[in-house]
Amino acid sequence: MSSSPQGGQPSGPPYPSPYAITGGIPTNSVDTPISAVLLVFFIASAATHMTIFQKNRRRDHKFLFSALLFGFSMARIVALTMRIVWANRQTNTNIALAAGIFVAAGVLLLFVVNLIFAQRIVRSYHPNFGWNKTVSIIWNFVIFSVLGILIMVIICNVHSMFTLDIPTRMRERDVLRFAGVYLAVLAFLPIPIVLTALLWPTGKEGKRQIEKFGQGRMRTKVRLLLGTAILLSLGAWFRAGTNFLPRLRDDPAWYHHRAAFYCFNFVIELIVVYSYAIARFDKRFHIPNGSDGPGSYSGSRVNKEEEVFGSSEDGRDKQGDEEEEGSRPISGTLVGSESPTVEKDTIVDKAVSPA
Repeated sequence: MSSSPQGGQPSGPPYPSPYAITGGIPTNSVDTPISAVLLVFFIASAATHMTIFQKNRRRDHKFLFSALLFGFSMARIVALTMRIVWANRQTNTNIALAAGIFVAAGVLLLFVVNLIFAQRIVRSYHPNFGWNKTVSIIWNFVIFSVLGILIMVIICNVHSMFTLDIPTRMRERDVLRFAGVYLAVLAFLPIPIVLTALLWPTGKEGKRQIEKFGQGRMRTKVRLLLGTAILLSLGAWFRAGTNFLPRLRDDPAWYHHRAAFYCFNFVIELIVVYSYAIARFDKRFHIPNGSDGPGSYSGSRVNKEEEVFGSSEDGRDKQGDEEEEGSRPISGTLVGSESPTVEKDTIVDKAVSPA
């Protein structure tokens, strides 16, 4: 059986947790309006990121992270919809289980996006180190470990509601605690990685050689990534902390209140997804297709630190590139030399000469 009379104990699995859960059991009078408002914002987010993705795709501008944030927004739409359904069927533990899984799973996509952006910044500042094969393998392992953690969380959450064995439930709670801390570390990881890349000088005479990628200044990319990582870390560490401070269902703490639940989950995530959309992260963090080593980001052109962080605008940099291009030899002849004139005179002489 999946439901029971109000206030009664289910006669069969799934069994509700004896501990208080963050956000509590939703009510139709309070949680449904809040979830509906958040639902509208996530629908708008999904539409925005999918529109950006489709426009870029038609221009052959490959940037899959817009599609990932569309998928994240859709996952949040499902989670909020399940919470509204749960508010109308409070005793249905199957719905409660599904709602909890969707809440826990969605945010992992944002962690992965930030980790990949941190990798791109490291490869921009330290190309040889960032593209090192061993470093790349470690980085890929960390990113794909998120999938393993997600599987662990789902299995433990589901199985704990289908058993009454206390030792088994305690072991599964330990696994969930480990998973919470691990994900919190992953959410925080881009911060020390990016700061280390910024503060670790390389190159001759301490001059940092930077491969600029995407549009806009590097400092804007760094600030955007650090800001979103701080917000996601705040939410992740809050969730990890609540796992170590359980309270009985009839004695919840302040961190189990619905205000904490909505703010540390959905509100933070909305700020992140809209920040990326407004800042046009699809342009700022874009790299050339087929990038596979040092020099890939900038077409083998490495920018000095003052070029990336200087006061000149991107248009001025572009103008400088055009001037540099105009000064290159064309077919062995410098632009502005007298050779084209000589060639023209020769052609005229041939035209007027008798056959």
